[in-house]
Amino acid sequence: MANDTPLATGGCLCGAVRYEVPRPLRDVVLCHCSMCRRTHGHIGAYTAVPKVTLKLVESRGLKWYRSSDKARRGFCGECGASLFWEAGGRDYVAIAAGTLDPPTGLKTALQ
Repeated sequence: MANDTPLATGGCLCGAVRYEVPRPLRDVVLCHCSMCRRTHGHIGAYTAVPKVTLKLVESRGLKWYRSSDKARRGFCGECGASLFWEAGGRDYVAIAAGTLDPPTGLKTALQ
């Protein structure tokens, strides 16, 4: 089901992190790397937006973990939800697709 609203919203399980981003969102890319599997307990499923468009509406729980020398992962320090993946030197941030409020209208585009 598509969503024609100009903003997509989402957040963690407990509400300590909430965000909004403008549509359209990139379709979902599934990642099977060991870091994504360990972070999510399964494969990672991410959409992405330009970093400058990510607006944190609530950020009291947001913590960042440097998972490698190339990237960091954003998560909620209160409920543990995995939210973001950000590589240094890139102009976008990946958003864990499951943290978006439905309906998203997203499809899986790549594995």
